[in-house]
Amino acid sequence: MRGEYHLVLATILAAIGWIASKLVIEGVPGDAFIAARFLIASFILLPFCYKEVLQLSLKQVLSVCFVGLLLTLGIQVWIFAISITNSLSEGAFIMSLAMIIAPFTSWLFFRVKPNRAFWLALPLAVIGMMLLSLTHGWQVEKSQWCFLLSAALFSMHFVFNKRVTNSVKPLVAIFLQLFTVGVISSVYVLLTREVQLELTQSVVFWFVVSTLVATSIRYLFQTLGQFSVKIETAALIMILEPVWTLVLSMTMLGEVLQVQKMLGAGVIFLSLFVYIKLSKK
Repeated sequence: MRGEYHLVLATILAAIGWIASKLVIEGVPGDAFIAARFLIASFILLPFCYKEVLQLSLKQVLSVCFVGLLLTLGIQVWIFAISITNSLSEGAFIMSLAMIIAPFTSWLFFRVKPNRAFWLALPLAVIGMMLLSLTHGWQVEKSQWCFLLSAALFSMHFVFNKRVTNSVKPLVAIFLQLFTVGVISSVYVLLTREVQLELTQSVVFWFVVSTLVATSIRYLFQTLGQFSVKIETAALIMILEPVWTLVLSMTMLGEVLQVQKMLGAGVIFLSLFVYIKLSKK
């Protein structure tokens, strides 16, 4: 059961990361926050894997860094969506659709046809998205489009990362990808903006939480859990992340969800559950 506990803890830490990120970007530009967060997080992981990193071939490094580029794009869109949304929990449930989008992504890039579970879960996911986004008629908010785009990018990252980790140890891959996110984001910040920071004690505290707790320790627990737990079980546990995010955003940020949006979140959760359970069969 230790692996399951590691994964449950990883989902809780990931949910804390949503809250911490929202609070940090009130005083720090989102792209600068991502650059610093992921660079520091990668350096925290480096002592645990530097020997394996030095043994990689150039082809392996480039492959992992390409996957890191996909992760960079997904995270940058995600942090922008967080900066403009009024509903973190809504965004978390939309982001959880990455697991539903992933089979379609695999079909698009590698001609791997989705299984029957995908076609059964997809209509539920679409209905859930409609309930979340069409509260005020046929009008989807900008933040919702951004969360959906980010979910699509994360599905690409998931598909390509699965292939990369066949030849590279997961912890090494995680380090290189976090480092790639940090470097690319840093270059982007240096070329595009003058960073103006409003560093209060609260911002610094939540930055430390997001970097150390919600990134380095979270990915470490997630890796340990995925090593010792079947993929179907791991996937079921990981869909707890938006649930924890909903609980934390309502208790810590005072977020209030309309009944229709709560129903939409529930339908998305159901679509993920159906997909994972039927895929297991």
